[in-house]
Amino acid sequence: MRENIYLQIYNEYSNQIHSGQLLPGTKLPSESELAEAYCTSRETVRKALNLLFREGYIHKIKGRGSFVLDMTRMDFPVTGLISFKEMAGTLGAPSRTLVEETVMEQAGSALARQLQVPEDTPVWKVIRAREIEEERIILDKDYFRADIVPFLSAEIAAGSIYEYLEVELGLKISYAKKLISVEPATEEDHRLLDLKKYTHIVVVRNYVYLENTVLFQYTESRHRLDKFQFVDFARRVRR
Repeated sequence: MRENIYLQIYNEYSNQIHSGQLLPGTKLPSESELAEAYCTSRETVRKALNLLFREGYIHKIKGRGSFVLDMTRMDFPVTGLISFKEMAGTLGAPSRTLVEETVMEQAGSALARQLQVPEDTPVWKVIRAREIEEERIILDKDYFRADIVPFLSAEIAAGSIYEYLEVELGLKISYAKKLISVEPATEEDHRLLDLKKYTHIVVVRNYVYLENTVLFQYTESRHRLDKFQFVDFARRVRR
């Protein structure tokens, strides 16, 4: 039962922070107050607070208490390898994928360099706009080696390609190298995204590898400047 209570505390407070019910800088009740409110021990409360601390929801100041950190912007993790569908499930906001193109074509010189394959290698090209709260703010341009991913469709692209690759094809996706830059928006960006006044865009280039270290996917994920921050939560270890 104690395990359930600590998760209940964690889930209730993390949800309140995500939804904006608890604003950044808000001080949480003390351990004693939480223990009384949940009819549990301070040890159980401390376990829940430590989990909130490790996950970046709160900051603990010795002698003062626990304070809510800023979680108001949509975070896109730098170090993680996560699909849009998985990320969208954590946002608490309506979202959808708009498939612009799903086609097989030869790599050509530029893409061949990115995927480290001959220029005549068949690749799947998938272009999708990501809409959150009725604004198209991400443009994903994915390229997959067709010898590893023999079939893709607009229907698959509208859902989760990674779910299809891992569940249906049994591929073991392992790790990715990422490059992040800010670049001038292209004509395609302006056509497929709601860029408003922004003339530049954040570009995340992903080189995705299978468990056997084979590079099978290259992606350009193009983000509107004001909507995303790219984060990796870190704490200094005192020695």
